[in-house]
Amino acid sequence: METVTSVTDTLTVFLGAIAGISLLVGGIGIMNIMLVSVTERTREIGLRKAVGARKGDILLQFLMEAVILSFLGGLFGIGLGIGLAALVSLTGIFSPVVTGGSVTLAVGFSLVIGLFFGIYPANQAAKMNPIEALRYG
Repeated sequence: METVTSVTDTLTVFLGAIAGISLLVGGIGIMNIMLVSVTERTREIGLRKAVGARKGDILLQFLMEAVILSFLGGLFGIGLGIGLAALVSLTGIFSPVVTGGSVTLAVGFSLVIGLFFGIYPANQAAKMNPIEALRYG
């Protein structure tokens, strides 16, 4: 029993480390996508600021885009996880359990990752000078 517990604990730590690395890589991917979005939409940002959009409006727009992007990625990951759990249970070796708490935790983490890694690109967009942004490209 001690050996099984030890192996289970080791697997839990190992899977947690893999999940942490995956969250970091996913967050960096979200940040890169959002930075490209800011660059491609520089003229739009300049136009919005020129007609009266405040820094907070631009910041909120890009933060919401990053959070929605990470939320959709989280939903995709949850669907993939549930599908893999169903496949594993078909083997009959053991039966994985997907709880509502783990799904809620996964969605929460994906939203936090989107918010955290979306702050820098959103701030870059919000602090653009409208005149320089309109002149861009």
